[in-house]
Amino acid sequence: MRIVEQKRVLVTGSSRGIGRAIALRLADRGWRVAVHFSTRDRTGPTIADELGEAAAGVYRADLSNPATAGTLFERALADGPVHALVNNAGVYLPMSILEESEAVFAANLHKTFAVNFEAPVNAMRVAARHFAANGGGKILNVASRVGFKGEAGASLYAASKAALANMVRSLAVELAPKNVQVFGIAPGWVDTAMVREGMDQRLPEILSTIPMGRMATPEDCATAVAFLLSDEASYLSGHIIDINGASYFH
Repeated sequence: MRIVEQKRVLVTGSSRGIGRAIALRLADRGWRVAVHFSTRDRTGPTIADELGEAAAGVYRADLSNPATAGTLFERALADGPVHALVNNAGVYLPMSILEESEAVFAANLHKTFAVNFEAPVNAMRVAARHFAANGGGKILNVASRVGFKGEAGASLYAASKAALANMVRSLAVELAPKNVQVFGIAPGWVDTAMVREGMDQRLPEILSTIPMGRMATPEDCATAVAFLLSDEASYLSGHIIDINGASYFH
């Protein structure tokens, strides 16, 4: 059932995994989708083909340079109206805080915060200015359960996602008078190719921590995003929906 007509959304990191599922679900709900993929990703055009007539622009940008995120939104805007922004692109670089060299630590710190926090903030700033001047809009950030729970070996990733979650809350309050809604989702374990790689040995341990007995699917995440961007959520803002199979509450 199409519940949104002729609105356009920019989804970062939309060539695979959660971003791909979000793009497809929003297209199914009537959105026109501008897709983004990194300069190292060769699968971006594939999702545009899958979207068919719902595809509304294909953009390549390296978000490890945070300044490109604002430019990315402006490029999408130059090609037509944009009514929503989904900051999904992110990196997960596990690291021991005690054992890694100074060079590896510095590189991890820089890239993790550049992609997971600074780039979304830059995109949100440009998008918020546009939405505030044009009657409103919606912004959604893909955070993570570890931004609330913490996880050994992923301290920088957890910190970047916690920062992003708090941007959601603060900007929701700041932008509400301008009819700009800000949301987040916080997935736990999600069954993607990236997670599955090398995880076979840990899978029973992981599943034992999830009362529902399975990882989330990318489509589980996309369903929550579609609701938050819909008219049914018109009185909500600042909410971050946990998607973790009842494994963690905060």
